[in-house]
Amino acid sequence: MTGTLRPALGGDMRRRELFLFFGGAIVGWSQGARAQRRTGIRHIGFISGQAENDPDGQSRLAAFLKGMQGLGWTVGKTLDIDIRWSAGSAENTLKHVAELVALKPDVILSSGTPSVTALLQATKSIPIVFAQVIDPVGAGHVASLARPGGNATGFTPFEYGTSAKWLEFLKQIVPGMTRCAVIRDARVTTGTAQFAAIQGAASAKGVDLTPIGFRDVGEIERSVAAFARNSQTDGLIVTQSTLSIVHRELISKLAAQYRLPAIYAYRFYVTGGGLMSYGPDTLDPYRRAASYVDRILKGEKPADLPVQAPTKYELAINLKTAKALGLSVPQSIVATADEVIE
Repeated sequence: MTGTLRPALGGDMRRRELFLFFGGAIVGWSQGARAQRRTGIRHIGFISGQAENDPDGQSRLAAFLKGMQGLGWTVGKTLDIDIRWSAGSAENTLKHVAELVALKPDVILSSGTPSVTALLQATKSIPIVFAQVIDPVGAGHVASLARPGGNATGFTPFEYGTSAKWLEFLKQIVPGMTRCAVIRDARVTTGTAQFAAIQGAASAKGVDLTPIGFRDVGEIERSVAAFARNSQTDGLIVTQSTLSIVHRELISKLAAQYRLPAIYAYRFYVTGGGLMSYGPDTLDPYRRAASYVDRILKGEKPADLPVQAPTKYELAINLKTAKALGLSVPQSIVATADEVIE
């Protein structure tokens, strides 16, 4: 697939190549002068809370563009796309949202709750498709899952109740666990709601929870260190959030440093050395989002397109990490895991 991608204007972007993977082919592109809006070309925006150099973020964008390609759209011929990466920064999110809205694209594809919230505050007319919003009804993004009613619709990564599964799986691997820290994004209500779901299961499991709400790197380093020094029967749950994804290498490093058995929301934590994960395929909603963007470009309204839930959850285990922590993973968990790293 060839064509012109139009990332955010800026010093770094003018010098940097953007690499996307479409079916094994690499498309390289260098920023030049911004092309004028061309007659007959549909225009979409894309904003991600991840950093531009994050391989997972690039994979999500590539999955979406490959989906668009499969529906007959060709970037540079029938489609132009403006791309923004916020890297977990609230300031960047607001700036990039303002830029995209000013461009008046036909559709904007967004990822997590912070960017969708900012978009809906900035526009009530541009269609928005989101790919990673946990509770769009509770956040006020849509009127209902079945009939969103406004200018936004999309895909949820999981329901809050799924968060309790993280504690259940971790308790099976660490049966003596009595204390567990829960890392959550303190900026958004979804972090509080995920913690509440875990808390609902904690008393029955005999586990005391310690919420760690973080806004920057220093805060999470201090909080994890303070928690870990107080007991030998601790665990760690890392909830789903843009910030936890952006800082996943640091979080995994801290878990290893303090020998904390940890469970995460996504499989890429485990392939990066984390102990265990349970959650949806991170690429699937971006593939599916292509169909919604296609339908909107062809005249349908977000208000009439129902919000969709994940079709599959994945359990991943890293037995190397378990061994390093001195843990024995029950065979019942290994047998049901979708991925086991040995």
